[in-house]
Amino acid sequence: MRRLSVRTDEFTDSVIRRMTRISNKYGAVNLSQGFPDFEPPKEILDRLAQVSKEDFHQYSITWGAQNFREALAAKQSHFMGIDIDPDTEIVVTCGSTEAMMAAMMTVANPGDKVIVFSPFYENYGADTILSGAQPIYVPLNPPDFTFDPDVLESAFKQDVKVLILCNPSNPSGKVFSRSELQTISDLAIKYDSYVITDEVYEHIVYDPYEHVYISTLTGMRERTICCSSLSKTYSITGWRLGYTIAPPEITDRIKKVHDFLTVGAAAPLQEAVIPGLKFTQGYYDGLKDTYTRKKDLLMKGLDDLGIIHTNPRGAYYVMLDISEYGYESDLDFCEKLAEKVGVGAVPGSSFFREDINHLIRLHFAKKDETLLAALDRLSDIRKMRS
Repeated sequence: MRRLSVRTDEFTDSVIRRMTRISNKYGAVNLSQGFPDFEPPKEILDRLAQVSKEDFHQYSITWGAQNFREALAAKQSHFMGIDIDPDTEIVVTCGSTEAMMAAMMTVANPGDKVIVFSPFYENYGADTILSGAQPIYVPLNPPDFTFDPDVLESAFKQDVKVLILCNPSNPSGKVFSRSELQTISDLAIKYDSYVITDEVYEHIVYDPYEHVYISTLTGMRERTICCSSLSKTYSITGWRLGYTIAPPEITDRIKKVHDFLTVGAAAPLQEAVIPGLKFTQGYYDGLKDTYTRKKDLLMKGLDDLGIIHTNPRGAYYVMLDISEYGYESDLDFCEKLAEKVGVGAVPGSSFFREDINHLIRLHFAKKDETLLAALDRLSDIRKMRS
């Protein structure tokens, strides 16, 4: 038999999804894969029940149902402070995962260079390789996950076509400051590069920090593809509703890539989520309050147990330092943590390009009782010493 695709030779399965399977195997409290164990808003669920009895069972418009795009454009125009055209600047995708892939395939040619900040969500490197491009990793340095502007410019000097920006960031919880975003913007303009953003946690940011859309900075709208989804904002990760926002000429190309990747996102779900897109500011204030409380609950519990951890500024992840336990492999640690302690986590090495094996990731998008159960089990974490 002839050899399979060379570009996928080094691929593994998703470590994040693997840790969910391991958590299920041992009956562990799953704080690995980032999905809630509480219900979406009632208004969305009520509309879903209605939609099942209405005529939304066939294809919608390939790049998104008209009323969905109009509602999304109104929402994002409000939060971003710019006017977004629902017909020429939005493509609805099967989750932000497809949005990122479609964006990458739209702007990157085989051999192009792509900057990826490290740590990074595991799909970014894979998206780059699947596009035939070459990733250049720029470190975000713990504990504040700041970058060195000189190191970043050295990367741009390598004829970079695209920079991928996750803000707020998974797994670090970093929220890029306006000053940092201005540095990135200045370099993108100077070296004529595109920026592809992943902003799925745009509404989960903790005081005193704020989310700034890089596409709203001077000179950036025409070179930015904003990728996001409704998964985290409305607790519907299984609905796989994502989107891109980009200038018309870029959007026109994304539409074609998207058409041949997936044809279109689920029509009934687009219809069902529209009430959520029309929520008032009170919903988003409540979302922030909810996640702030969950973060504080988990942070205090970890502090009480003497477990060293990061303090996220956004998103819903925290990284634990496992140096004291003496494991050479953080993957081995996570597998044994699920088995012996009963808590599911993700090895930090799956997010870092650098040789880092002393961090693991937990998430706190769970009911309070779930987080308390996990903390109760983590009280036995000292048994993990090798």
